Amino acid sequence: MNSPQFTAEPSPSPSPSPSPSPSDADPYPHPVPYDVIVAGCGPTGAMLAAELRLHDVRVLVLEKETEPAPFVRIVGLHIRSLELMAMRGLLDRVLEHGRRRPAAGFFAGISKPAPEGLDSAHAYLLGIPHPVIVRLLEEHAVQLGAQVRRGCAVASFEQDDEGVTVDLADGEQLRARYLVGCDGGRSAVRKLLGVGFPGEPSRTETLMGEMEVGVPQEEVAAKVAEIGETNKRFWLRPFGGGAYSVVVPAAGVADRAEPPTLQDFKQQLRAIAGTDFGVHSPRWLSRFGDATRLAELYRVGRVLLAGDAAHIHPPTGGQGLNLGVQDAFNLGWKLAAQIRGWAPEALLDTYQTERRPVAEDVLDNTRAQMELHSTEPGPQALRRLLTELMDIDEVNRRLIEKIAAIDIRYDFGDGPDLLGRRLRDIEVKQGHLYGLLHRGRGLLLDRTARLTVGGWSDRVDHLADPTAVLDVPCVLLRPDGHVAWIGDDQQDLDAHLSRWFGKPAN
Repeated sequence: MNSPQFTAEPSPSPSPSPSPSPSDADPYPHPVPYDVIVAGCGPTGAMLAAELRLHDVRVLVLEKETEPAPFVRIVGLHIRSLELMAMRGLLDRVLEHGRRRPAAGFFAGISKPAPEGLDSAHAYLLGIPHPVIVRLLEEHAVQLGAQVRRGCAVASFEQDDEGVTVDLADGEQLRARYLVGCDGGRSAVRKLLGVGFPGEPSRTETLMGEMEVGVPQEEVAAKVAEIGETNKRFWLRPFGGGAYSVVVPAAGVADRAEPPTLQDFKQQLRAIAGTDFGVHSPRWLSRFGDATRLAELYRVGRVLLAGDAAHIHPPTGGQGLNLGVQDAFNLGWKLAAQIRGWAPEALLDTYQTERRPVAEDVLDNTRAQMELHSTEPGPQALRRLLTELMDIDEVNRRLIEKIAAIDIRYDFGDGPDLLGRRLRDIEVKQGHLYGLLHRGRGLLLDRTARLTVGGWSDRVDHLADPTAVLDVPCVLLRPDGHVAWIGDDQQDLDAHLSRWFGKPAN
């Protein structure tokens, strides 16, 4: 008997399911209050919490800050992150608060038009205030049933064969089956875990802030255009309400714990532009460096790392937030499978084997971009050469796909080039493919209309659609949208269902 032909209509905003109660079927014999404690409620932590709740995992998110950051920093959601938002029914909500711009000029700020025909239905960049995307993702997680507690910092933890005991800074003790550190580049979880964080410390720093200027906009624009020809770490851009976003190289590397002063900005603006533009009335001031580090391990027993807790790099190319959200998307369904008891052996370990090489690649391309930002003669010559090479479509396209994270191919073994890659949001008979992935389940897209997901129907949906625009007969998608199998043979399909989704339920 064939499995249902996708009889359940996915909802754009899944309703929260009640947290599961321990039962005889629970793979853990001694129940604990939470399945997962997530340290950090930034974009990575909030997305991970939501992904876990799609599978009825009991989640507590701890955020050490009592209030969101007081300043508004604009971040960019790249193509792959926009696709993930579409997969969970969040894209329309996110688009309301962002501003689209072409998918171009990302690599080292080299201005080239976006290549035509990028393989995505969402081939653009979305600029959105950082606090807004954090709020939207947190609201999404809470709507699905996640608990969020602010003003709670992890002080220590101990893990054993059954779970993790977490001690908070105020003395409270919590217990969960797993702990995930999504608590940023200075991650307390990573440090307590004793995981190495090798790489390079900051060699340069950049000042960033929001303030008003005391000269006409035309004068600012002219000077910025002049300096921007060679210095890509310098700009003043109107932000609205009379304020400007100001970015200028710092005089040296300082203590990150000490925020810069308005005088620091004035001094560096005069040193580089010959004028401080009469800057005044700062709304916020900060600094960032070019430190580049990668955690040696993403998992030690029942403790895992994601986002900036696992990797830091310069912000050039705007990849940091995107990399973290994509970590969460990869980890969420795998950790849920482990908790729900159907994960195949070593499934959770594929989180590190898949995502750490992606981070390595991002660290490498940001290192290269930072070199191209240098005003020294050698890097400037290399920049001119690369600018010329990017007139070749294949070069421009390769760099855009790298920054936008749509070139990723996980190693699933031998097979067609599509195997291990994400599948774009194609049209299917029920609308669009990504609309069928809102519930965070696997999906068999069956153009033969004769296959079945059989005993895996509790975790994999089946859509028989001969009209789907594909160059292959059938594909099996993981919950993160990556192609796990291609073919038309039922026995081969069953083997791959077992590989990714464990033993059948019957």
